[in-house]
Amino acid sequence: MHDRKTFLGWWEHFRQMNGITMRIIASIPGEKFDTHPIPNMRTPKELLVHMYGVVVRDIPAGISTGEIKNFDEKPAVDSLKSKDDVIRFCTECWTAGDKAAKAITDANLLGLVKTPWDMDMPGVVAAGIVNDEYLHHRGQLYAYTRALGIEPPAVWDFEHNDAAFAPQATAKA
Repeated sequence: MHDRKTFLGWWEHFRQMNGITMRIIASIPGEKFDTHPIPNMRTPKELLVHMYGVVVRDIPAGISTGEIKNFDEKPAVDSLKSKDDVIRFCTECWTAGDKAAKAITDANLLGLVKTPWDMDMPGVVAAGIVNDEYLHHRGQLYAYTRALGIEPPAVWDFEHNDAAFAPQATAKA
């Protein structure tokens, strides 16, 4: 992902993965967002605030601006009172992250990004963190849904995503 073209190709796949995640989120009963389906792990709401606030929104924004801002997750968690609030938060974070990602340039990917984690890194490394962290947390959501007795969508079932996250037709050569 050292250049914009490669990054945007990966981001297209990421968009489709996000469609799967949004389906997982929709499958969780509203009363379960503040529970611990797996002991000693975050609640689904806490996980989604971290996943979408930091990984989906703030890291792409930081790559595009040169600085990832610190995000205090607790007030965001406390502000989400319903399943609809959680879905709205995730959707808003996706929209902001998608906009930021599409603005990322070759220079952003190769340039240094300041972080709130006492280490700065090239944008391309931060993009790799988005991938690693997102898949790690999406895997946790799969475990949560199974612990709640819900069968999650197949990991590659992009065709059943909502239109905004469905595979796009590619031009024939």
